[in-house]
This record gives sequence, structure tokens and C-alpha cells, in this order.
Amino acid sequence: MHLALGGCLKAPPVSYGITPDTGGHIAYILEAASHQIRRDDVSNVIIVTRRFDDRRFDPIHNIPTEDIDENLHIVRIGTDRKHYVEKEDLAAELPSFTKGLIEYLSNCQRRPDVIHAHFADAAQVASVIQRRFGIAFVFTPHSLGIDKQAQGVTCDGLDQRIESERSAIADASAIIVSTAEEADRQIGAYCQSAKRKIHVVPPGVPRLPMPVDKSQASVLLEAWFERPRLPIILAVSRPVTKKNLASLLTAYAQDATLQRQANLVILAGQHGHATGEERANIDQLFSLIEACGLGGRVALPPAHDAYDVAALYAYAAQGGVFVNPALHEPFGLTLIEAAAFGTPVVATQNGGPAEIVAAIGHGELIDPRDTRSISRSIRAIVGNAARHAVLSAKAHAGVRRYCWDSYASASIDIYRSVARPQLLACDMDNTLTGCRDAAGAFRAWRSSSSMPFVVATGRSLHATKMILRRWQLPEPDAYIVDVGTRIVFPDGHGEWKECAEFAAYLDEGWDRAAVTRIIAPLRLKAQPRVTEGPYKISFFGTARDAANIREILSAHGVAAKVIFSHGRLIDILAPNGGKAEAIAAYARKFGLSLSDCVAAGDSGNDADMLAACGHAIVVGNAAAELDDLPDRKGLIRVAKHHAAGVLEGLALLDLCDGVAPAVAAAA
Repeated sequence: MHLALGGCLKAPPVSYGITPDTGGHIAYILEAASHQIRRDDVSNVIIVTRRFDDRRFDPIHNIPTEDIDENLHIVRIGTDRKHYVEKEDLAAELPSFTKGLIEYLSNCQRRPDVIHAHFADAAQVASVIQRRFGIAFVFTPHSLGIDKQAQGVTCDGLDQRIESERSAIADASAIIVSTAEEADRQIGAYCQSAKRKIHVVPPGVPRLPMPVDKSQASVLLEAWFERPRLPIILAVSRPVTKKNLASLLTAYAQDATLQRQANLVILAGQHGHATGEERANIDQLFSLIEACGLGGRVALPPAHDAYDVAALYAYAAQGGVFVNPALHEPFGLTLIEAAAFGTPVVATQNGGPAEIVAAIGHGELIDPRDTRSISRSIRAIVGNAARHAVLSAKAHAGVRRYCWDSYASASIDIYRSVARPQLLACDMDNTLTGCRDAAGAFRAWRSSSSMPFVVATGRSLHATKMILRRWQLPEPDAYIVDVGTRIVFPDGHGEWKECAEFAAYLDEGWDRAAVTRIIAPLRLKAQPRVTEGPYKISFFGTARDAANIREILSAHGVAAKVIFSHGRLIDILAPNGGKAEAIAAYARKFGLSLSDCVAAGDSGNDADMLAACGHAIVVGNAAAELDDLPDRKGLIRVAKHHAAGVLEGLALLDLCDGVAPAVAAAA
């Protein structure tokens, strides 16, 4: 599932530039999805975006589903506001969008294996889905606010955007970027430790109409230019400040020789839909044209489509040049579009273009703030036929480095890697215990597997250690005890310590005294005092008793989790408690999420982790209270009992590699 909220996302053809957010990331998503679905190992690709009803735009954006291909679909989720909103205003729509996506996924016959979130707003949604359904998400930022800030470009909500990006980078199971510069410098500016999960996967060339009707460009140019047969300097971008189009126009205005050599064409979005920053930048460009007396030399068409873009790239290839003067460009799809047509380029030295130009060799880099440098570099290509021919040949040859089929292959490998569990969280009583031979087989698996392993139990730490020794079961990497209200892990000096951060998290919203007071009239039989803890109150009772506790606490507006297990045990936990929350907290210490975990259990106090982890094993001897656990992709109900059932599930997940035959036999 690709997830992208901003812009006018629809099946091709797309009117790029119709809004500030309808740009390169739309082409990226459509191309990635259309090439991924062609692979034999991909059965379905869904693109999820925001649904809106706005008379300014194509009515398709108010249609819940749109088919691009047989197994490639766009799904649109409505939000509280019905009309189109810009990226800066999407934050207010995230709660209702997330609610709608949860409802959609709850009703899916088959949920996606992985979500690929585009931009930080989509990652915020994906992070909630990851916690709710255990679906891993991959993040592609496309552009980052911290670079916008570094270039002195400000806008409302920029600080909030940067914090959202920081969270997205931390929460994602993997990050896909287009250049090493993005990986090393841009992501590194947020979090150095994230580098281990970053993958550099260059995209391919966006599709443009082929073959090109070059006469279409001639007709367009004749309407604007005094000398329409001159080569053209072409720029294609959204009319926003960071794209620095005014500097390109100024560089052209300052250079009389360049004006004699070539005309300037700027495709700056769809003017009729421009508002705010875009409108201001378009007005600035027209003012500069008038002030510098450039009428008849500069074309600034109010609208264009994919056919115009293709025709102008082809026209620019005949002695002209493509220019990207952005203050900073995360990647630069237009530079590889130009290369596909054999068009030399002059591009900003800041960001992805430096890698693209180095890889293809089809142009020059400039300081985007130095207008003299911009005009000099353009003249060095437009005014030198031999150099132009060399760069054009390099463009045709080098653009093959950028291939969507290669992208599809690499991205699917990354998706598969994050979908594979990296941590086992296993209940103890009647899951690991119950059969001596199976416990021995599990011990052998543990000795031969490098997969981290934690015990998640309702028992106390002391009782857990004692039972593991009695059954000769292996010591885990960490203990999650007291029904997910304590995490205990090695302190690095041979001792064990409790996770203080998780304890602080459990304090949030927990009123133990209020819970005790409110449930007192129910006259429940308490479990031994030794079973209780700061965030756990325990009783004996029935499923009806547990339901009564939930009802009375809800009626008083007091938050708590009530868990019924083993047909007779009731545990009241802090609202942030439970095995799933504890596993998630422990996993985060290693850059993992619940989607990276496999849980194994047999009773009601395992239900939350079995529902939330990316993969779950319900052993054959599971209690009837797990019969109502919803079936889903990733949930395995095995036949074998106790630890043999755990090993059966691990084998089905292909996580028993290299295990001795005796282990497999026992399982």
C-alpha cells in the first residue's frame, strides 16, 4: 500500500502543477506502483490518498476507488473537510483520515504486507496503522523541512513539519531515498542512528508521451517569441520560492549574449489554480519580464500538459538546455526526464542533482544564488555546438542508470525484509511450558538462532525466572512481566534493571486509587498480594466479572485495561499497559516496531500482542478465550501444543534456518 495524502493523485494523465502539491512525488508513486505490480511476486498494489469534492478539479477525486490496472487501484479516504486542502493544512485532517483508513483496513479481506508512506503526514498515519494492525511501514520523505529551513525559506507550520519528519524517521521500519546525499546529510541531520535502515534506491524516468510531436513545441513558441527558431532554455517546476525561478530569469536578463543565443521557456504550474506563494511567484516572474524588457524572449505559458512538456524537452535537445536552479533539490526527476530526451542540463549543486549529473555526465552544476554563474554555465552549452553534442550523447547513454524495473525489484526486497520478524515475544505458562521434550527442542532452537527473544508473561519476575529454570528453558534477552507492566533487561554489568522510561509511560492517565475505590462494591476475590504491582491490580473471577469491571470504570470515566485470562484470572492494568505496549517499547530501543515482532501465546492476556504484532502464533492448546481473536494475515493457528506449537509457527515463518534435525522433529 502506497500512502500519500497531498496533491491531486489520480490515474494518468495527471495535470502536474495544478496545485503546489501535485508534483514529482505523484509521478514517483504512480511509476513505482505500476512497475511493482508487473512483478510475479506482487499480487496487488493499492494507492491510498485523500478524497475531496472541489469543483476546481476533476470529479474523479471524489470517487472512492479508481482502477489503474487489473490489480492496481487508487482508494480515496474522506476527511472532515470535503474540499481540497494544501499540504500545510493537512494536519487537521489526519485524525479523520486515520479513522477512515482503520475502518477500511478492518473490512479488508486481505491487508497489505507493508505500507510505503510518502511525506511525513502519511507517515504519521502509517505509524498509527503499524501500532493497530502490526503492518510495517517504509518512509520516503521526498523533501525535508530541515533543508527548506536551511535555505532560509519559511512557511507556517515548518517547525511542526520538522518534528513530524523526525518522528517518521524514528518510527519507520525502513527509509527509501533517491540519493546518497539524502541518506548521509539530509536524514543524518535528523537522526544519525537511522542510517542503518536507510536504502538508496534511485527512481526511473517518469513516463512522458512518446513519440513526441515536435511541431507542438513550435506552435507554442511562435506565439511567444520574436525569433521562435532559436534554441530554448527550458525550466519546469512549481512556482514556489525554493525553486528559485526568479534567479534564472534574472540571470537571463543580465546576459545580452545569452538573449541573442536562446529564448527562455518557464513552465511554472497551472496559473489559473495558483494561490498564495505560487501566485506571488508567478506575478514576480511577469513583473521581472516587464521590468527587464524581455517580452518576445521569455515564454511563461499559463497552462501545459504532458504533451507540451515532452515536446519542449525534445525541442530543447536541439541546441538548447534544461535548467534546474532550485535553492535545494532532494532528487530532481526533471533532470533524468531531460536526459531521456538527450537534453543537456544546468542544475543546482545543492542536493540530488549533484549525484545525477555526476552519474550521467550530461551537464554542469551551479551555485543557484550566483546569477552570473547560472548564465555562464548556460552559455557554455548553448553557445558551443560540439560540447552540446557530447553532453546530449552522454544524456542518452547515462539515463539507463535510472530504471523503474530496478526500483521495483529493490523496493520489494526492502518491503520483504521489514515484513520478516526480527524479535520473538513468547508467553511462558502453557506456551513454552507443558511438554518437556518440546521445551528441550525450543532450548535447542534458541541456542542455534540469532533472533532476539523475550518472555512476556503475567507472572512476576521472580516466579518467571524460577519456572524457566525448572523447565530448563533458555534465559531471554529481556523479561516482560506482570502482564506487560514491567520491562526488565540486562544493565550491561551482569545485573537486571527495570525500564524507567516504560514505567513513566505507564504513569500517564493511571489513577490506581480511583480504580480501587470504584471497583470495591463489586466485592471481587483478590489474587495474592505478591501478584500485584504499581500498574496492575489482580482478582479471581469470571468473564462476566471482567465485563462488569469494564462497565463500572467506563461509567466513572476512569481509564484502565481489563484482561481476562485462563478462565479465572482478571488483571486491571494502567491504560498504557499490556504485553503489546511493552513489546513495542522494548522493540523501539533497537529501532524496531511491532510489525517486526512475532508473538506466541495461549491465553487472553496474550490477545493484545497476538493482535498487534506483525506475526503471531496461537499454539494448539490455546484457551477458548482466543477463539474470538480475529483471523488476519500474519496470524497462524498451529496444531501442535506448547513449545512444539511455537516451533511449528517459527518453521512456517521460515525462522528455523540452520536448526538441528532433532529440533525440527520435536516440533
